[in-house]
Amino acid sequence: MLTLTMKPEITAAVGFLSRFLRIKGHVNDRQLQTFSQCLQDILAEQYQHHWFPDRPCKGSAYRCIRINHKMDPLVVRAGQRIGLSIQQLYCLLPSELTLWVDPFEVSYRIGEDGSICVLYESQPSPAGGPAPDSAPSSPASQPGAGVLPGLVDGRISCKEELLLGRTSPSKAYSMMTVSS
Repeated sequence: MLTLTMKPEITAAVGFLSRFLRIKGHVNDRQLQTFSQCLQDILAEQYQHHWFPDRPCKGSAYRCIRINHKMDPLVVRAGQRIGLSIQQLYCLLPSELTLWVDPFEVSYRIGEDGSICVLYESQPSPAGGPAPDSAPSSPASQPGAGVLPGLVDGRISCKEELLLGRTSPSKAYSMMTVSS
């Protein structure tokens, strides 16, 4: 059910969440693969009628994966598939995470006032078909990014709208992993 137009974005989002499970080391390779495939299928089904490549911000809130005082129900479904409880998911995933899965961009924020980081970014194809796969990039690496950051086809991006509405300054959070 994963369509070509949303495959790279969903793959990036699922890979990002799966890395947290792998880093903590409480999930074996088979469970990780099952979780990833299950979450990919769940997201593809969930986003099927809420994916608008011609208007990437439309439906952005619907496609947002949110973990805070409540675990995102889509992540819970995938976690339960491999035997993880909500409490276990809270231990394995960041306690404050917002993950936006939008056409041509996947980004995240850890913490309520954390910086927004881009996991995946691509450009729409001129013919309106699926965008070519592109490597993850940062907004700063894009041509003209310093002049008009966040503009997508002459419009401000969903994440920039959020930042413009921010009342407190952004705090930078860095993620550190410790291996034993």
